[in-house]
Amino acid sequence: MSNYQHWQSERDDSNRLWLGIDKAESSANVLSGPVLRELDDLLNEADQSPPSALIVYSLKKSGFVMGADINEFTTLANADEAYALVRLGQQVLDRLESARYPTVAAMDGMALGGGLELAMACHYRIAVDVQKPVIGLPEVQLGIHPGFGGTVRAVQLAGVAAAMPLMLTGISVTPGKALKLGLVDQLCERDQWRAQAIAMAEQRPPRRKAPLGARLMNLPIVRGIVAKKIEAQTRAKANPDHYPAPFAIIDLWRQHGASASSGYEAEARSIATLMVGGTAQNLVRVFFLRNGLKGQGKKIDATIQRVHVVGAGVMGGDIAAWCALKGLQVSLQDRELKYITPALQRAEKLFVKKSRTPELLAATNARLRADVAVDDGADADVVIEAIYENADAKLALYQSLLPKMKSGAILATNTSSIKLETLREGLREPNRFIGVHFFNPVAYLDLVEVVRTPDTEQSAVDFGVAFVKKIGKLPLVCLSSPGFVVNRILAAYMGEAFRLAAEGVSLPAIDDAATNFGMPMGPIELADTVGLDIGLSVARILGGSDDELRTLIDMVDAGTVGRKSGQGFYRWENGKVVKPEAANTAIPADLTDRLILPMVNEAVKCLDEGVVESADLLDGGVIFGTGFAPFNGGPLQYARQRGVAEIIETMQALARSHGEHLAPAVEAWSRFEA
Repeated sequence: MSNYQHWQSERDDSNRLWLGIDKAESSANVLSGPVLRELDDLLNEADQSPPSALIVYSLKKSGFVMGADINEFTTLANADEAYALVRLGQQVLDRLESARYPTVAAMDGMALGGGLELAMACHYRIAVDVQKPVIGLPEVQLGIHPGFGGTVRAVQLAGVAAAMPLMLTGISVTPGKALKLGLVDQLCERDQWRAQAIAMAEQRPPRRKAPLGARLMNLPIVRGIVAKKIEAQTRAKANPDHYPAPFAIIDLWRQHGASASSGYEAEARSIATLMVGGTAQNLVRVFFLRNGLKGQGKKIDATIQRVHVVGAGVMGGDIAAWCALKGLQVSLQDRELKYITPALQRAEKLFVKKSRTPELLAATNARLRADVAVDDGADADVVIEAIYENADAKLALYQSLLPKMKSGAILATNTSSIKLETLREGLREPNRFIGVHFFNPVAYLDLVEVVRTPDTEQSAVDFGVAFVKKIGKLPLVCLSSPGFVVNRILAAYMGEAFRLAAEGVSLPAIDDAATNFGMPMGPIELADTVGLDIGLSVARILGGSDDELRTLIDMVDAGTVGRKSGQGFYRWENGKVVKPEAANTAIPADLTDRLILPMVNEAVKCLDEGVVESADLLDGGVIFGTGFAPFNGGPLQYARQRGVAEIIETMQALARSHGEHLAPAVEAWSRFEA
């Protein structure tokens, strides 16, 4: 046995070489430059004394290999440095593929990105059979594409029809699905992988190839037609100006057809350009922002097992369902069972979609129960109030709940806009009252604002953060203030959209300007989706006057509140928006700036006021709470890249043309460190 810093090498009695990857000082394996160089040295040793077989496996419990080392991306000075790093990886993996002895990759757990590329370079692949999506090529989510030969080998092994969706979407699949696709040769149980790897290494079948039909698609005359179709489908989902990586993947296949002779070099040049581009740099930043949100808080002594949710409306019911899905015992309270039943029906649909087996479905259903008599709330570790936005109603509810809650339990509110200072009046422990503000739809939006006041006990905040992390969401700790963070910033965006509409700008044109910037949904469609009644309530709490909100007031009074009523600013059919064609009228040249810069300005004000602790947390919160164009790295990162002076000057010009509400917060900007 010989030991390296990141690998363990051992030959058994049959001259098989076992290479165990165990990246030093890391909880997960990644293919960094040092890891790859050590593997190159190990392969040199193997060539000098060829083994009967070589088997690559992981010594970490966290999985096989999570991918390339993303930290190295942030140190690259230019495309030449990126190219050198990528070519190193390609050349080392080429040696596995061209080895004169059988090479086997034994994958247990996550084999993503560079990890799957390492496995594909081996002659054979076995995977421990688990019912989780642990195998994939997610690089596109970082603004790049596979770079260690993956764009070539994935197509060679699985065919373009199977490989392209993996690369273009970044989705992961289960080992069973990977077997069907041709990316894995055999499945095994966890305690059998060594024996199965040995058996596979003793076989000598020909190299795996994609099915004949898939190989025919690589013919140049067919390739051009298919690539054009794939590109059209991709354009419907992504803007190439914002997200160039998917289109680079298609181009590589169109030009090289997964050819080993030219494809690897082209792949390296392509990914090197992407790695140092703005989109990839910002998406890597978003990756670290997500980890920063996940890393908040500290381990607490309290056990969180039971949740009691009061209010079985859309938000309350969906919060309860999500908590049950994530393994907590949940009781859902409302005035009568008839108000809870629709929430349980929605929960059943979610559970069916997310449960992989009938047994898991039954267990999840058993964790959620109706509670009209409030019998279960007494055992809850956390009680979440999710009734309508009325301070008096919430205060009255708390007085009925508190006497029944057990000692040490946390009372939390899902209010979207009311300050905690207002809601905690008369509470016996006001310093332990917190906000846990979810966003709709709960099952799809990751962010939860954990709201505190300056004197909230840190233990209560820690509890809130721990609870949010336990149910798989991203916590954003913020100070109590009107609208907190996300709704406050969205209000600036929505408010300007309504002003533009009042000025006669076409509603589809307003939405198009936002989505062309990179927002996931235009502000008019978003208002309809959330509900104009909810939007009106939030706008009033944030200080909007009846004169400013007259259009919303009239629409709400008429019952046209958006998607849930079938009519709002747009018509809705079966939950789908029906937009008219954009009117053939002039589109203001400053339309995008009028929508986006108020959001950026409000973000700078939030940071300046200390509503959020840091610029990174604020950027992460706004991205995961509003969908703010991820390729721009967040509103504050966007401000840095565009230039603070230029933004201030632009907003001053907007204020002169359209009103002082568009004036920049100059003092806050002066303290913003770009």
